[in-house]
Amino acid sequence: MRILFLSDIVDPGVGSSVRQTFQLARELRKRGHDTAVVGTVRDAADATPTEVDDCQVYRLHSEYPRRFRAWTSMHNKQIDAPFEQVLQEWRPDVVHGQLVHEHLGYHTLTQSKRAGARVLLTAHDVMTFCYQKLTCFHGGEESGGTDFDVVARASKCIPCQRFRFRPGRNAHIRKVLGRDVDRFHAVSDALADILRANDLTVHRTVHNALDWADTLPSDADVASFRRRFGLEGKQVLAIGGRLHSQKGVGKLLEMLRLLRPQFPDVRLIVMGRREIYDGEFAPQAKDLGVADLVVPTDWLNGDELAQAYAAADVFVTPSLCFDTFGLVNLEAMEHAKPVVATSFGGSCEVVEHGVTGFIANPFDLETFAGAIAKLLGDEACRLEMGRQGRLRLESRFGIARLADECLDEYGSPALA
Repeated sequence: MRILFLSDIVDPGVGSSVRQTFQLARELRKRGHDTAVVGTVRDAADATPTEVDDCQVYRLHSEYPRRFRAWTSMHNKQIDAPFEQVLQEWRPDVVHGQLVHEHLGYHTLTQSKRAGARVLLTAHDVMTFCYQKLTCFHGGEESGGTDFDVVARASKCIPCQRFRFRPGRNAHIRKVLGRDVDRFHAVSDALADILRANDLTVHRTVHNALDWADTLPSDADVASFRRRFGLEGKQVLAIGGRLHSQKGVGKLLEMLRLLRPQFPDVRLIVMGRREIYDGEFAPQAKDLGVADLVVPTDWLNGDELAQAYAAADVFVTPSLCFDTFGLVNLEAMEHAKPVVATSFGGSCEVVEHGVTGFIANPFDLETFAGAIAKLLGDEACRLEMGRQGRLRLESRFGIARLADECLDEYGSPALA
């Protein structure tokens, strides 16, 4: 079978979902299938075929002002001709969309269907009905994150997006998915429920997965990492991924202030773009009196990223937005680290509350910080929850299981 993946981003170092796409492609190649990835680049000079992780990658040029995303993502005409050429050259049996809502656009699904391919789309986020990360659904600080309203409507979206609001956007996406997509997946049941609440037909939940490393960082590598960042003898919390207020970074800084009296040696490593931390969060950390407890590592890849996970005692994902799955949770579990994760979204399907970590509302600072404190103050509990997390990863979230489910979908009777 020839399987073509669609992903706006083709650098596995940029995000967990992109890494998973290439891991899935690698697993499918091991089983005798041919795979390739179509992605996009901002510089026209980079729009050339290449290989990433031994996978053929077609890089198509796309650049436009982001304020027009709601229009361009419907049909990006820059992509039409080069993508048509890829379809004619590669002749896929299956086209599996992963991330298409910014540059590749939904029209690539229509082109794929017209080319005779079986078309699938996996929703990794809420952008089939929301313009961003669904930050308005819980009522915010005023309601303590308990006033749930997940349905998109003009009365909410126009004040949020203003001139970026595109009338008919969501109806157009529903039409394309209904007409040209054979199977539409969500990466968690929580996401599937919220998509259905917005009149989208979800055929199946296919949970994310991880192709875990054969070997983890050695004790010497971990010790070296800790020395490098001044973490020797410290209790280390970690947060990673895209740094944004909606990812709960600011809330975590507030929690540090609560934790400090009991755990004066606690440190928080922030595994994300240093310039973002310095510009958006360092002033808040200073105002809260916890700046000395924060260790920004900048963006990490490969061995350094693995060492950071291994050096942490507790991993934290305090997202305020609807966190659809949280692949970083799996990456922490790979290293046998307990996770304290947000109650918003699909994290509760990954982290088993009270067994592999804790689930809590990040607006409730005392409860969330209390869960962190429980792990910092009880080494036996911390180690056992980390061990259970690793076992849960191996039993439920391996890349082989993801490949099995995708192949089942590729050959589903609905696609025949």
